[in-house]
Amino acid sequence: MFAVIKTGGKQYRVKSDDVIRIERIAGAAGDEVAFDSVLMLGAEGTTTVGAPLVVGAKVVGTLVEQARDKKIIVFKKKRRKNYRRRNGHRQELSIVRITDITAPGAKKPAAETAAKKTPAKAKTTPAAETETKTAVKTAAKPAAKVADKASKKTADKAATTKTVAKTKAKPAAKKAKAKDDAADSGKS
Repeated sequence: MFAVIKTGGKQYRVKSDDVIRIERIAGAAGDEVAFDSVLMLGAEGTTTVGAPLVVGAKVVGTLVEQARDKKIIVFKKKRRKNYRRRNGHRQELSIVRITDITAPGAKKPAAETAAKKTPAKAKTTPAAETETKTAVKTAAKPAAKVADKASKKTADKAATTKTVAKTKAKPAAKKAKAKDDAADSGKS
């Protein structure tokens, strides 16, 4: 039996016990990896093509190692412009050994069905903790905003009264100065 899977933007034709080099996926050596995006299945003269995926099909593999591909040289040049750029690149890879190809409608092993029957204990995940923290923060924000607005209003009122007093004082001072200037010019 063979399958065509899609991972890392590429398609791979795999069968049981194949070793493939794919783009880096999360995990450590020895971890089990499941590929749910199966595009096609084939076995002994029958072929199932998905539209776009084969529903219920699954390919399982074991992560052999995380590696890096050989270095490639990226060279750019524009003639007659004295422009040359040379860069290197090493692609990160995961090496996976395919262990099982499951067709849709196939029975699951007894270990998986037993694991599903026993419910796992409810744990608080870090995501749930951050959601509660953000909820507390957002509840506290409106109260803080109201207090900030009140203090800003009182500060604005105090600033406007000072500027009003200054503007009222200025014309009177100008008139007094103008009278003094007129009196000085009349004396001479």
